[in-house]
Amino acid sequence: MPITVGMGNVISEEGFSLLMSPAAAGSVWKTLLSQGAGPMGSKAWETLRIIQGRPAPSKELTNEFNVLEAGLWNSVSLNKGCYKGQETVSRLVTYDGVKQKLWGIHLSSPAEPGSPITVDGKKVGKLTSYAARRKQSVHFGLVYIKKKAASKGDTVTVGDNIAGTVVEVPILARQCPPSKSPNP
Repeated sequence: MPITVGMGNVISEEGFSLLMSPAAAGSVWKTLLSQGAGPMGSKAWETLRIIQGRPAPSKELTNEFNVLEAGLWNSVSLNKGCYKGQETVSRLVTYDGVKQKLWGIHLSSPAEPGSPITVDGKKVGKLTSYAARRKQSVHFGLVYIKKKAASKGDTVTVGDNIAGTVVEVPILARQCPPSKSPNP
């Protein structure tokens, strides 16, 4: 049965992605399990997505946030021909119009997505995703925060009184904004 194996996957550069016909999936799954692979449920997948910093539709990828605010610089081209949103993306880069940024956040306790992020009592962002690890003792989320309000290492408040520390996440740390040097 033909299988295409790709390096990396949608969550990280490590690991593999397997592409095959749906008819082959069952036997490939059984073979992988017999060789020691462990299954991952949807809750574990969601936790890993959040910890790695992978933006998700209906959470970090909505009409409220644009692709550059989500940190997905490697997903857009400033040189490619016409595509939907190209002019908007180009203006955001040219005029430094990206006003908020997606970050990871270590939390002191559980928090609800949608909770406001504040600094000195002023709303500066929003929690978009939340996950707990290690039997609920580690709390982590993804947040949009205004660029001038907070950055890596800063402490913010989530909701009414949950302390949070802003951190980089692996997927977004690997993104490369375009250089501002003029085209040759």
